[in-house]
Amino acid sequence: MNSEELIELLTRHQDHVREHLTPDERHELRDALAALERAGNEERARRLAVLRIRRVLLALPLDSPVRRAVNDGVRLLPGGVDEVAAERVAELAALIASWDAPPALGRDPAGDGEGVTPEEILRAARRRLLAAPSRPADQLAPEAAEGLIRLPDPERGARCPEFQFGPDGGPRAVVRRVNALLLADEDPWGAADWWLGGNVWLEGTPAELVGEIPDFLLVEAARALVEGD
Repeated sequence: MNSEELIELLTRHQDHVREHLTPDERHELRDALAALERAGNEERARRLAVLRIRRVLLALPLDSPVRRAVNDGVRLLPGGVDEVAAERVAELAALIASWDAPPALGRDPAGDGEGVTPEEILRAARRRLLAAPSRPADQLAPEAAEGLIRLPDPERGARCPEFQFGPDGGPRAVVRRVNALLLADEDPWGAADWWLGGNVWLEGTPAELVGEIPDFLLVEAARALVEGD
């Protein structure tokens, strides 16, 4: 499913997407669309933006027509990322930005009825990822750190999530391969979210399944999302 098809899908089902995405997911969708608009004719940047959009849409309910289309698309359609008209992307991004979060979906940790800003949502999401077991990135040799997710932590410095390392302490080859598919060098937060979040296809959390299921299943789950094979 390429970028033109994604924009058409979102436009056709905009009310459904608005109803079923949470505030942080809508914020991520807006950011991903803005990245797609900025990408222009840069294929790698477009591929990364489309990957981010797909990740958000896979958070929709299992019976969602949009989610089903994304699932079918990444399995059946060519994986190319075309150059969608910037005007269409900008119009859709502006529409999504105008959405008001439904009260039932609002997240108000203080319980006082005040809304939560997109910046606060983003910080909370990153705190969740940084809370996972990790090791200091500066303790790794350059060759050991190559191909691994590095998450910047303002308090502790860059961290490498622990699931990336095997029992011998060395980096896992399958993690490096999946990270390359997920463009982790450009979007480490998105790649970490894939690893540390639930995955319907794998029926579990990918990071917890490393070493428990065949490596090729992890690779194919990531490849299906990214390349559409």
